[in-house]
Amino acid sequence: MATGDRNDPFRGHNFRLEIDGITLAGFTEVSGLDIDGDAVDYREGNDPVNWTRKLPALRKQTNIMLKRGITSNTELWEWHRAIAEGDPDRRDGAVILMNEAREDVGRWNFRAAWPNKITGPQLNATGTEVAVESLELCHEGLEIDFGS
Repeated sequence: MATGDRNDPFRGHNFRLEIDGITLAGFTEVSGLDIDGDAVDYREGNDPVNWTRKLPALRKQTNIMLKRGITSNTELWEWHRAIAEGDPDRRDGAVILMNEAREDVGRWNFRAAWPNKITGPQLNATGTEVAVESLELCHEGLEIDFGS
């Protein structure tokens, strides 16, 4: 007996990062694709005793955290240095999720982003792990687009 079309969830290992429409680099991890908000308690004088309303207040987004293996590409470090020297170089971008056929299926579009923190790798002469750096992007808005 048929139960309808199967709608499997997408896997979290096929993704890429674009900044200003250019695919910058492959990353091994992305986190911080959240939006949060505060609630304000409010009570009018004619509301029942001991009863408050919850009203939406300021919305805020978490910084996007990215991790990747180090390569000879220093573009992210140069962008970070420009920000640190006072250049207001804010860029729009997206984290793009792909299906198993490597076709785009969804995007988290962010705007006015800038690198707040870059962390170099932990190095160990007895290890065999890939040298990994992390990047923290501050941004001013996140929108999801799964195209419908």
